[in-house]
Amino acid sequence: QVQLVESGGGLVQPGGSLRLSCAASRFTLDRYAIGWFRQAPGKEREAVSCISSVDGSTAYADSVKGRFTISRDKSKNTVYLQMNSLEPEDTAVYYCAAGWRALLKVYEYDYWGQGTRVTVSS
Repeated sequence: QVQLVESGGGLVQPGGSLRLSCAASRFTLDRYAIGWFRQAPGKEREAVSCISSVDGSTAYADSVKGRFTISRDKSKNTVYLQMNSLEPEDTAVYYCAAGWRALLKVYEYDYWGQGTRVTVSS
């Protein structure tokens, strides 16, 4: 059973930064494409970023380009999402997911974590 665990969420002021982590137990994350998604109250889950298992290529939603960075640390079996210049609109529960293709599509991912909450507010 693939298990993903997100951490690093919290309350931050507008303009601040957070780094989310996605860790795995009992399997190697770098075999999978990893995506980060978020879901705000009353809204559908949306893709934020993803990273390929093949060549490390990355993709970002337009709303976060230039502010968020996805990366892998193979030695720690962890994928990160560095979030800078946070805005109130970034408030959501953030999920990481594992799949076979690095696409910004919810349906491409088979395994999901439980989520970590990010609140951007003054």
